[in-house]
Amino acid sequence: MSIRMIGIDYNLAEVDIRAIFSFTKKSAAEAMELLIAKPGIRGSVILSTCNRMELWASVDEDYEGSLLNELCELKGASKDQYASYFVERMEEEAVNHLFHLTCGLKSAILAEDQIITQVKDALALARENYSTDNVLEVLFRKAVTAAKKVKTEVVFTHANATAVDRAVEMLKSQGFDLKDRTCMVIGNGEMGKLAAQTLTRYGADVTVTVRQYRSGVVNIPRGCSRINYGERMELLPKCDLVVSATSSPNYTIRRELFTDEVVIDHPIYLIDLAVPRDIEPEVGRLEHITLYDIDAFQIKVQDANTEAIAQAEEVLSSEMSDFYNWYDCRDLIPRIQGLQVDAVTDLNLRLQKIIRKLPMPEGEQQLLLSNIDVAASKVVGKMMYGLRDYLEGPEFRGCLDGLEKLYEE
Repeated sequence: MSIRMIGIDYNLAEVDIRAIFSFTKKSAAEAMELLIAKPGIRGSVILSTCNRMELWASVDEDYEGSLLNELCELKGASKDQYASYFVERMEEEAVNHLFHLTCGLKSAILAEDQIITQVKDALALARENYSTDNVLEVLFRKAVTAAKKVKTEVVFTHANATAVDRAVEMLKSQGFDLKDRTCMVIGNGEMGKLAAQTLTRYGADVTVTVRQYRSGVVNIPRGCSRINYGERMELLPKCDLVVSATSSPNYTIRRELFTDEVVIDHPIYLIDLAVPRDIEPEVGRLEHITLYDIDAFQIKVQDANTEAIAQAEEVLSSEMSDFYNWYDCRDLIPRIQGLQVDAVTDLNLRLQKIIRKLPMPEGEQQLLLSNIDVAASKVVGKMMYGLRDYLEGPEFRGCLDGLEKLYEE
């Protein structure tokens, strides 16, 4: 078994290139189903966010295929045209990348919190569609556990920043104060809610758009007003700031919507946090309108506290070591399970004569034996997996060899 990944992110490609390779939940589910049907691919997870898309796979050791070929085939894109935008990693390099990514050390906004949830959601989607395997399952779970530990033990200067926080900071530096400003947020998903909450926190008057067919069941952030999505262009000319953050494959704000009836007579900032884009780029050329996309809001890793990064590296090193202990010995799991069965059977045979002499009904005797079997199996498992964690690989294999000989016929 081998771990491989291919990815594209904000460092490698601009938003319009990333948009070509982005996935919705539905398209990711369909893609993972197709991938695991390919010879040599055992499991697959797709992570698709506004800043990156990563295709993860666990493959047979002799797998000779190309994840880039598979991805371009899924997207109907030319490998020759887009190969330069991708990076491929495997085994330790891939594992190292995922652990650092999940705790936010590779995010556009250093140590931001959303990436943990996005990695968890990617794994959950793979589980729901039966596309993950035990290797990717353990890898992603360990990466999330490590990230949570970093969040608990390490304090970053920008740990709670979001793209909207960064946008607010940038607008403030230009003399734009959000207090009492009229703002609209298009989209009520995770990113949209974060945007609305952030703008409200800064004292803005925030209205959130809600699709009409959902308006009766969708909750919006406290302190915000709501309008139907179809009314957005009626409110837009009255706004000082508009944020669009949806997962729609189509533009939410198009140039053609700015008819003669839509009169813009004061400066308006438009912030597009979506990939693919929500706002047609031509809109940014209109008078009084300033348009920013997601790539405008980045805080580089080197800007942060170097001591905090060093602390995070220590945590990640320890957690990755735990994963490698499991990964290097995963082929021994069937042998450990077999040893559990042999040990439980041995104990069961030794106790049967004793239990049969107890003044208990036969049904209760069988229930007692069954409970003892379960407990014994857990004890043996705890001992064996504990030894695996504390012994070097060759030492543990030798220990397992010796224990198995005890039950050879």
